[in-house]
Amino acid sequence: MVTSVKSILNRLSSAADRASWLGPLLARLTLASVFIPTGWGKLQNLEKITAFFTELHIPAPHVNAVVASSTEFFGGLLLLIGLGTRLVSLPLAFTMVVAIFTAKRAEIDGIATLLGFTEFTYLAMLMWLALVGPGSASLDRLIGWTGRRRTNESALRSGATVVGSR
Repeated sequence: MVTSVKSILNRLSSAADRASWLGPLLARLTLASVFIPTGWGKLQNLEKITAFFTELHIPAPHVNAVVASSTEFFGGLLLLIGLGTRLVSLPLAFTMVVAIFTAKRAEIDGIATLLGFTEFTYLAMLMWLALVGPGSASLDRLIGWTGRRRTNESALRSGATVVGSR
């Protein structure tokens, strides 16, 4: 009985490993579907965004409106194709932190409220992508920006010697 349970768990684990590319892809597509249109909309209405940033007492509101809008639009495009994913996730995450602590600050009445914000969900997804990378369905993987470390880690786990490893 124990052997059959272990066998089933091993097969499920193997299937999950083969589908591991799907999580980062879905996160990237979800985030891109949010950031591309919102960033584009903000770029088309910089006067309104600047006025809103002024109301929120964000310093240099016009400059920050351009930076935030461009970060959302171009960052969303890069997430969509999976190019520079780990790097681009960081400024996008920062925009979510700023959004939470400026536009949403008055609504925060506890940790449950904070964790319930859509912006916090985006922040968590972006930090996850920054840590795990874009997955294999990405330009990062295609051009070789990711994957080498995982290959080296797998080789080291199996006891093989990796050139350039310590």
